[in-house]
Amino acid sequence: MSQIVTSPTSDRTQANPTPSGKAVTLTFADNALLPLLLGDHDRYLVRLEQGLGVRLSCRGNRIAIGGDAGRVDAAEMALTALYRRLERGEPIGASDVDTAIRMSEIDDPRLPLSDLPAIRTRRGAVGPRSPGQAGYMDALARSEMVFGIGPAGTGKTYLAVAQAVAMLQAGKVDRIVLSRPAVEAGERLGFLPGDLKEKVDPYLRPLYDALHDMMPGEQVIRRMGTGEIEVAPLAFMRGRTLAHAFVILDEAQNTTAVQMKMFLTRMGEGTRMVITGDLSQIDLPTGTRSGLRDALDTLEGVAGITVCRFDKRDVVRHPLVARIVDAYEQREAAQKDVRRSRAVAAEVAGK
Repeated sequence: MSQIVTSPTSDRTQANPTPSGKAVTLTFADNALLPLLLGDHDRYLVRLEQGLGVRLSCRGNRIAIGGDAGRVDAAEMALTALYRRLERGEPIGASDVDTAIRMSEIDDPRLPLSDLPAIRTRRGAVGPRSPGQAGYMDALARSEMVFGIGPAGTGKTYLAVAQAVAMLQAGKVDRIVLSRPAVEAGERLGFLPGDLKEKVDPYLRPLYDALHDMMPGEQVIRRMGTGEIEVAPLAFMRGRTLAHAFVILDEAQNTTAVQMKMFLTRMGEGTRMVITGDLSQIDLPTGTRSGLRDALDTLEGVAGITVCRFDKRDVVRHPLVARIVDAYEQREAAQKDVRRSRAVAAEVAGK
C-alpha cells in the first residue's frame, strides 16, 4: 500500500520501489498554479527531466517522478521549491528552473532549500542560485576574510558587492572599497588613451554595474561623492589602513605576490575583506607568479579565512557558458597528462 505524507504545499505518495529505482507522486493543491509550474507546453517539466535525469509525467494535479532514488529525491526537492515560490506569488522562469536543478543537489546539512541564506538590500533579497553560491553567501556572512575562486559567471563579485551594500545600509560598516589590478588581457594603462580616471574606469566597470544593481544610481553617485563608496585601482591601496570597511579585491589572479600581501595587510579594525579571482585567466607576464595563487598556498587553513571554490556547476549565466568552461578544463587536463607523460618518458630515457 502506498504511504501518503502530507506537507503544507503538497501531498507526496511513495509507490512501491520499481526495478529501476524509486517512484514518487506529488499531489499539488492549487490547480491554478500547476500550469505555471509546468510551463508552456510542459517546457519546465522537460527541463527538470533532462537536468535531473528522471522521468516526469503529469496527470491532473499530480506529477509522478521515477528513476534513481537520489535523482528522484532531487526532483522532488526542486518541484517543491518551485511550487512554494509560486505560492508566495513570485513568478518563475527558465533561470529559476535551472536554479532549482542546481540547488536540489546541495549536500550541506546547514543549508537546506527551506532555509537558504539571503543577502537583503533595500532593492530586495539576493538569494543563491547554486550550491557553491549558498556556501559562499554563508561565508560572506560569517568570515572576516573570504576568498572566492572560480570561473566566470559564478557570481563571485556580484554576491560580494551585494553583501557589502547590505552591510553598509545596515550600518555594520562605514564604507565600501572596491578595487582591481589594472592589468588585463595584455593591456597596460600607459597605452590607453585619456587621463587616469578614463584609463582606469573600464577595468572597474563590472564593479560599477554590480553597485547599480544593488542601489539606485543617484544613491551610488551620492555615496561615492561622500566617500562611503570608493572604487580605485589596487595601486592606490599602498600605505593605507582600511578600518570599518567592506573591501573587495576583484580579478585578484592578476596581482603579483607583493601586491597581494600589500592589499591583505591593509585590513584594519572592523573590516571585512573579499578577494575574488579565476586562476584559469591570469594575464600577468610570463614567469610572474599570481598573487592569488601565492596567497592561497600561504593562507588556506589560517583561522578567520574562508576559501570558497566554485566550478562549472555554479555557472549561472547562459548554460553554454558552463559547457565552455568545461571544454577548457578538459583541454587543460589533457595537456597536463601529455606533459606528465613526456616528463616520465624523458626521465626513463635519461636512465
